[in-house]
This record gives sequence, C-alpha cells and structure tokens, in this order.
Amino acid sequence: MTRPGDDRPMMDHSYDGIQEYDNPMPRWWLLLFAVTIIFVPIYYLMPGDIGAGGQRDEMYAKEIAAFKAEHPDFGKSTVTAEGLAAIVSDPSQVAAGKAVFGATCASCHQADGGGLIGPNLTDNNWIHGGTPMEIHATITNGVLAKGMPPWGTLLKPEQINAVTAFVRSLQGTTPKSPKAAEGVVTNPDGTAIDSTVAPAKKS
Repeated sequence: MTRPGDDRPMMDHSYDGIQEYDNPMPRWWLLLFAVTIIFVPIYYLMPGDIGAGGQRDEMYAKEIAAFKAEHPDFGKSTVTAEGLAAIVSDPSQVAAGKAVFGATCASCHQADGGGLIGPNLTDNNWIHGGTPMEIHATITNGVLAKGMPPWGTLLKPEQINAVTAFVRSLQGTTPKSPKAAEGVVTNPDGTAIDSTVAPAKKS
C-alpha cells in the first residue's frame, strides 16, 4: 500500500494488489558500476605488473628465465649410479615399485613384465639399455615414438626410483606369456656385452 500523500512513481506491474515503488538505483552503485566498466579495458591493456597486460607472455617468459637462473637443477634428476644401485637392491623399494608398475606400466608390459604392447622386461635384451641408470632414464623421459609417456612428468622421483628397482628385479624371471626378445643382448646386469660399446637403440 502507498501512504496518503505519497506521490512517488509506482511500477506498472501489480502482484496480488501489491505494487512497487519505481525507485532509481543509488548513485553510489551506479558510479561504482561505471568505474568497473571503465577499469576493465584499462586492466586488460595495462602492461607491467598491474593487469593482465598485452605483455603478459613476455612477462611470463622473463619470470621463468629468472627462476631457471636461480634454480638451475630444478626438474633434473639428481639420482646417481651408486644411489640407484642401493635402491635396486632394497626389497622394500622393489615392492613399492611393483605397486606403481601394476598401476601404470602393466597395461603395456603385463604385470609380470612379459611384454604386450611394450617389450619383454625379463630377458637379457634391451632396446634402450638395461642398467639401472638407463632404465631410470627411459622411464623418466619415455619413448614417445613407441607410445610410452615421459613418466618423469607424471610420477614422483621416488616412484620412478622404485619402478626402476622393480624392473631390474624382473631380470631372469619367467613370465606367463613372454613376448619375443627385442633390442640388443646384454649382460645380466644390463651392461653391454662389449663394455666399450653402448647398447644400440632400436629405431
């Protein structure tokens, strides 16, 4: 209801006999709305650290370069042959690697390492080298040409170490359905039979 003598304009609609005053928006709200409309293009085009800026790509590249300069070893593997040898001989690491292998690698290599899409991991033949360090590198970097992703971007370093230990433990085991051997025959420890020649990589 309107009060007697109240001549403020009313809205045209009515609900159950109830009408609304046609009050204007508060001026402070309209001013704030106008400021935001003006600010958006300024924020988007503003170079530097204030807005997104037309130079945001250059800013990003500059910050990444600065970070890499301050952290030159970031993202690089710090594993050593000696450290990896200790991991490979640790039964707890082998057990941990078996769990990760079953979740991420078994679909291509089978759970027992006999090979499916991927090669057999139980024989003395290796395509990309069979030493712990070479296996670690293959897991980390992947083999995109063969459909193997770079697990270094998906798994934690300790998981890659553990999977390396498990893969080495498969050497000499007897899988249920072994795939035909691929790659170069190596010594049981994964080193090349001729120690002066590195294992050849199958194209």
